[in-house]
Amino acid sequence: MVESQRTVAQAMLRSPKLSAPGLSVGDLLDFFADDHVHLALIVDGGRLATVITRSDLHGHALTETADDLGTLAGWTVAPDADLEQSRQQMIATGRRRLAVVGADGKLQGLLCLKRSGQGFCSDAGVASRARERRSVAAQPDGA
Repeated sequence: MVESQRTVAQAMLRSPKLSAPGLSVGDLLDFFADDHVHLALIVDGGRLATVITRSDLHGHALTETADDLGTLAGWTVAPDADLEQSRQQMIATGRRRLAVVGADGKLQGLLCLKRSGQGFCSDAGVASRARERRSVAAQPDGA
């Protein structure tokens, strides 16, 4: 019996950070201050409106609305796509994040390739890193 191929839906983060439309370039620069954040997923009514990267913001005024600065082209993948083929495509294009979008345009998750290229981030791993960052931030100076 042939083992079925793993799909993107089986490896995606189910609760990625989301942004609403109408954010300014300055707002998104603050959002990107966390070096683990690679994309701003702009979601309107559950539908993915655009994907914005840090480089999309270069040369724009801090007060400018960022909605029109991103794109969906090349930044999305279907939940039923083959996981290994998607991983290989991500490596080939140098993109470590892809928004997982259903046929209805609704955002379902985020496929997050680890820096090594050998696996994918998990919801548990992301939550653990967030707890560690909060713990470090809560430490008194000089600790």
